[in-house]
Amino acid sequence: MVALTYTVAFEGVEARQVEVQCAISPGMPAFSIVGLPDKAVSEARERVRAALTAMAIALP
Repeated sequence: MVALTYTVAFEGVEARQVEVQCAISPGMPAFSIVGLPDKAVSEARERVRAALTAMAIALP
């Protein structure tokens, strides 16, 4: 299943629309973040993992 939603990213005082896609498939629980080629990607991965932990969703 593919889910699609939109959010915004601020660039200075301007807001840019960002499309977020999520694909769910059977198998081992895991997630991947792709996009920005900088440190923000690895930091986002830790924020997602922390959010899942706060919601009591455990990943191996």
